[in-house]
Amino acid sequence: MKIKLLLFSIFFLTFIHAHGEGLTDTALIKSYLETIAGNYPSRSYNNVAKLDETADYIRSVFAQFSDSVTMQRYQVNGYSYYENVICSFGPANARRIIIGAHYDVFTSPGADDAASGIVGLFELARLLQCQEMKYRVDLVAYTLGEEPFLKSPDMGSFVHAKMLHNHGVKVYGMVSLDMIGYFNSQFHTQKYPVDIFSLIFGTKANFIALVKKPAAGPFARHFCTIFKAESIVKTHKISAPPSMLDMIWHDHMNYWKFGYSALMITDTQNFRDPYYHNSSDTVDTIDINTMSKVIDAVFTTLMLL
Repeated sequence: MKIKLLLFSIFFLTFIHAHGEGLTDTALIKSYLETIAGNYPSRSYNNVAKLDETADYIRSVFAQFSDSVTMQRYQVNGYSYYENVICSFGPANARRIIIGAHYDVFTSPGADDAASGIVGLFELARLLQCQEMKYRVDLVAYTLGEEPFLKSPDMGSFVHAKMLHNHGVKVYGMVSLDMIGYFNSQFHTQKYPVDIFSLIFGTKANFIALVKKPAAGPFARHFCTIFKAESIVKTHKISAPPSMLDMIWHDHMNYWKFGYSALMITDTQNFRDPYYHNSSDTVDTIDINTMSKVIDAVFTTLMLL
């Protein structure tokens, strides 16, 4: 098994260096982004019909790559129904790895926040469809990841994590893809929740961040080690107490609440992207080539775990 994984790693890196491209399809990525981010009116919590339409689109894409696509429907405030969309690969009874992203928006069009994470799930589904898996991998598109439900039990990721816990599902770990598309190589384009981080990681927004808490568990530790070793994107691991990370709070933290090992992969959101939560968060602000390399690294890490 170790020889097989080593050969896969060598093949992947050789392919990239020889061809200048990875396993993901940048044309598909752009097409997916345009479809989701161009989906008006807003796919926000107060437009359930548009959220349902987006969920149906996500389901249709997942169904191209997996025979196991399910909807987790739940009720909020006694009348509105929302849906998580789940696409599964690998042995049904094996320990699970959850890769999640939310599809609702605070403000349309939401290309980076958070169509980029959903498109990451689409490409992972395409790449996973023919793979032999040691673990079961569930790709989960969450609803209600934004205000006013952020940090509440109505978040799609909380509902999903609670379901796993209540059913005693064996979970190896979870990864949240939360804004993976904005990069800038100019100085002073990167900020941090704590100023000292700028001395450690620099002020260029040219990296992808792996965000976790200390002692986040074996999955988070193992995933970060492999990702940093295999990624051709500049990568920084940011490990800090949850209280310090509260300013970049998101779906992975709901899994922490149930004792699961989890981390977030992010371009650091509002600490970088000047279009965060406004109408300028459009597809033309996305660095599709770098985003594709991030997805490649996620896929490669899954294969090497």
